Amino acid sequence: MRRVVALYRSSVGKKILMAVTGFIWIGFLAGHMLGNLKAFQGAGAFDTYAHHLRILGEPILPYKGFLWIFRAVMFLALVIHVLLSWQTSRLSWAARTTKYRRQESLNFDFASRWMRWTGVLILVFLVYHILNMTTGTLHAGFEAETTTQSFAFHNLVTGLGNPWVAAIYIVAMVAILFHLWHGVWSLFQTLGASHPKYVGWRRPIAVVVSIVIFFGFVSIPMAILTRIVHLQ
Repeated sequence: MRRVVALYRSSVGKKILMAVTGFIWIGFLAGHMLGNLKAFQGAGAFDTYAHHLRILGEPILPYKGFLWIFRAVMFLALVIHVLLSWQTSRLSWAARTTKYRRQESLNFDFASRWMRWTGVLILVFLVYHILNMTTGTLHAGFEAETTTQSFAFHNLVTGLGNPWVAAIYIVAMVAILFHLWHGVWSLFQTLGASHPKYVGWRRPIAVVVSIVIFFGFVSIPMAILTRIVHLQ
């Protein structure tokens, strides 16, 4: 236990925990993107997918039991990631001098310099997204599901069919693009992927992962706005 506490208190330990929680969220984004892409298969496929998420684990788990466990894990990972990000940022600011700050602006790319701000934007969007697509609080045409019927496709299309909502969604995806771009690269660096044989692959992998996830998510509102994906 003492070793765990010592790891948490060290700057290296904080970065490792940030990398691990970041990796968890990257996995979530990839899975969520693949699930959303089922919208191209129509309402039947998308609603079936959404319904199966809610009954996954039955009868061992209650209805939505798996979803609530999953949400709890993701929320914990998010809290840890945000908390450690804030702590490491404070340590970084405290250690900087004017000379160091000038050097940083020359050596770091756009994605790294805006890492904290894209993180804040993503947090704000996450709250909005939950209120819009999960609870329906900010969704005028939201249809509440039942234990036997899902209205996930209807809520997706009517929600992202609003150009303003689609614009918010796309802007958030741009923030995620840049956050992932630097985050995936940093993850490999933090976890020790520094061998000369594969160190050169870190940035290309970061670019591919962030771009694939970006276009995967953005394709949904674009398809809805152009009526490639639509209600029957």
